Formats: sequence, structure tokens, C-alpha cells
Amino acid sequence: MTSSFGRLFRLSTFGESHGPAVGVIVDGCPPRLPIKADEIQHDLDRRRPGQSRLVTQRQESDRVQILSGVHDGRTTGTPIAMMVANRDQEPGAYDHLEHVYRPSHADYTYEAKYGFRDHRGGGRASARETIGRVAAAAVARKLLATGPGIEVVGWVSAVNDIEAVAVDPSTVSQADVEADPTRCPDADAAARITEAIEGARRDGDSLGGIVTVVARGMPVGLGEPVFDKLDADLAKAMLSLPATKGFEIGSGFAGTRMTGREHNDPFEPGPDGPRTVTNHSGGVQGGISNGEDVVCRVAFKPTATIASAQKTVTTTGEPTMLEARGRHDPCVLPRAVPLVEAMLLLVLADHWLRQRALDVLVDGR
Repeated sequence: MTSSFGRLFRLSTFGESHGPAVGVIVDGCPPRLPIKADEIQHDLDRRRPGQSRLVTQRQESDRVQILSGVHDGRTTGTPIAMMVANRDQEPGAYDHLEHVYRPSHADYTYEAKYGFRDHRGGGRASARETIGRVAAAAVARKLLATGPGIEVVGWVSAVNDIEAVAVDPSTVSQADVEADPTRCPDADAAARITEAIEGARRDGDSLGGIVTVVARGMPVGLGEPVFDKLDADLAKAMLSLPATKGFEIGSGFAGTRMTGREHNDPFEPGPDGPRTVTNHSGGVQGGISNGEDVVCRVAFKPTATIASAQKTVTTTGEPTMLEARGRHDPCVLPRAVPLVEAMLLLVLADHWLRQRALDVLVDGR
């Protein structure tokens, strides 16, 4: 099992949903980067459970502890270790699942692969693992803002069949997104999304949707063809998140309904080099950033745990019915926004450091 990600800006996450703690070790962060625990905590607070009536009511403060790699408010260049304790654990609430496979969860596949599984809330397959990613990405966010000046903002752009249309990726801010518990900055869509999520909860069901994310202030040249293209690494990063089922960049699948004349992004002169008139490419051409905004969309399936009876089988193959207990999100989308931002930040931080290393070699020739 691999729990590590990245080449130069590299992280390894650890911990289980109902174990003592979860966390991350970040290696490769340059020294002397100013970073405070409050900056990391800000993104963890956006991810934590219990933050609104629309999400799971598990009560976790998710307070981060920085164990190493930061001294006097600056990174030291050594590995940064961060940990969050699991306080509101109820592992006993999952005892009835020890010998039952939950539909559309990782129960059966984990046990088939490893011959053993942690049935307490999903173990490593739980979205609680993403705490480490979000903490690491808060460091990446500061690195990218301090270095190339990249800004990353994500938002809920669709839940079920409700789409946000009044959102401009070039100007939407985190304040706009955080103004509503749905994290949808389109007020009309947000109201309908709230109603839909509450309706799904009452019905013992769940909903899926889409998170859109944009990186603004992008430099030209990030991406390592041919196998580490920027868009290829973004696809892998996003699809490593729990409950993801699809990834698009730029025009995505809609581009298949366009002609080449419609889809091509014409160049025009810019103050720092060529710019494109349109951005169907989503800021990436040939696997390399072209300086335009990187725009991605990530599809999340409906939450697999629902409060309705479902057909399944036991670990010995006997048919049975299962009705979920415990505290679960009727829709993961509001809490998924900082996760999608995190994976974009981590990929960009890694590729920015890789490009800096390349630039040193080029300039030294």
C-alpha cells in the first residue's frame, strides 16, 4: 500500500478513521518559508465534520499539532510532521459491520487484497485520511503564494441536477465560497442545493455532484512530459480522493461536441508573452502550463453510506440486509472543496519545485 505522493514536495499520510490520530509528514519543503499553525488550521476547519447541518455531525475540532520541521514560525527544511487527534470516536458503532460488506464501500476489495480489513468506519479508505493532505496543502498554498504567486479557489458547482451558473472562475474568491454552508457561490443554486441535501437526509438517501477549482496566477512551464504531464498528474491526484468518479480539465468532455475551429485557443500578444483569447485547454497544452488559469472539475458520487436498507452479503457469502448506523454526510460536496483545492495545490507545489530545479540547470549551462 502506498500512502505517499509527490516527487520533490512529497507527503506521506498516516492514521485511520477511528484510530488515535491521523496526520502527515511533508518532505522537500524549502527552508525559511513563513508558516503559522493558524494558517494550516484555517483549511482544516473548512474540512472538519460538524461545521453545518448539511454534513456529518461527528464533532471533531481537528486541531493540528506541528511536531517537527517548523521553528520560530518558519520551515527549517527538514521533514514537517503534523498530527490531528481523533477525539469523537465511536468504533463500537461499527461492530455490526465486522462480518458484513457495505455496498459501494472498500470493505470487500480491501479484504480481498490484504486478507484483513479495519471495519471501524472504513480505516484508511475513510475521508478522514484526507486531513493529512489538507494540512500539507496549507503549506503548499503558502509556498505557492510566496513564490510564483499562485492562488487556488474551489467551489461546489453542481449537486445532483442543480448547477451553479453565476460563478466567474477568474474572479470568484474564497470569501464568496465560504459565504454559504453549501460552498456554492451562486446564491440561487445554493438555496436549491440546501433543500436537496436536507431532502436526501430525510429520505435516508444521498447525493453526488461536482467541485470546480481554479488556479490563477499560473507561470508558464509547469509539467513534465510525457508521463508526468501536469494534467495527467492532476487527474491522478483528484481521483485519489475518496468518492471521486470523474475528472475534467478545460473543456473536458464538452470539448468532444466542438469542432477544432471552435475548440482551439487563438494566441494574442501579452505583456509577458503570448496569451490565449479563450481557455478551452484549461491552462495546459502538451502537458505543460501555458500561463492561463488552470480550471478543473471533479465528480463525486453520492455518499455510499445511506440510512436505507440495502442488499449485501456477509464475509461468509450469506445474503443479508444492511441499514447504516452512525453519523454520515448525506452529500460530501460541501466538505470536498478543500480536498480538491488541496490536491491541486500539492501538484502545483511539486511541479513548481521541479521546474525551479530545471531552470537552475538551464541557466547554468
